[in-house]
Amino acid sequence: MDRGQNTGGLMSSAGLVRYFDSEDSNAIRIDPKTVIAFGVMLGVLVQLLTFVS
Repeated sequence: MDRGQNTGGLMSSAGLVRYFDSEDSNAIRIDPKTVIAFGVMLGVLVQLLTFVS
């Protein structure tokens, strides 16, 4: 193998996979539907405030 070749492609991302696969028991868990609903409501609020002013 040549010294210039990058042979650590998958090995370098293995730490990220382990990091994102682990779940913390103290983490805040929010339902994805709640996030979507909050975003829609915030968008509607912004549109209403733009319309009023």
